[in-house]
Amino acid sequence: MCTGACSKFIAIPLYVLALVSVICNIILFFPDFSTDYASSDSKSNPMLTEEVKYMGGFIGGGIMILIPAIHIHLTSTKGCCANRCGMFLSIGFAAVGVVGAIYSLAVAAVGLQNGPACRYRADNGNEIWGRPFINSSGEYLGNKSTWDTCLIPENVVEFNLGLFSTLLVAAALEAVLCGFQMINGLFGCICGTCSDKDKD
Repeated sequence: MCTGACSKFIAIPLYVLALVSVICNIILFFPDFSTDYASSDSKSNPMLTEEVKYMGGFIGGGIMILIPAIHIHLTSTKGCCANRCGMFLSIGFAAVGVVGAIYSLAVAAVGLQNGPACRYRADNGNEIWGRPFINSSGEYLGNKSTWDTCLIPENVVEFNLGLFSTLLVAAALEAVLCGFQMINGLFGCICGTCSDKDKD
């Protein structure tokens, strides 16, 4: 496959994955699809998990992927970037994408391991707001019977699990695609972009 065509094949999925990551991160701010928790969140009364506020999906899997995707896509068109110089620059942009994807992946993994913030019944019988699974090392993920520990928001464990898992998969795919573009960019830099108008 021509390196320019390969760039297009890589860029289009990156657009989709970046959009998915941004949407998932935004939705994570609204457990139970309510704005109450985000509006009431504060340092003294944290209603949302720290991993949501790190915005791994928005910054890492979104913006840091979208910008490289745009340049990678431009290397597949008959424009200023469809040449050896453009392919060389795409290596650097793809490397930025890899860093963003790793950030998003790491935040999602920690979010899954530590579990959601919710109201639950403590050992003394009082209902408190906190993170009941934070010291479980992720063991709660395989024990669905413990998910009822969270009383409010309703089904928050499934909510967090679904969205952070989606972010995890999206970030892994983004890292792979950006890694492929680094290799593709190297070949494009050495061999050109298969364009008749290829210029150094």
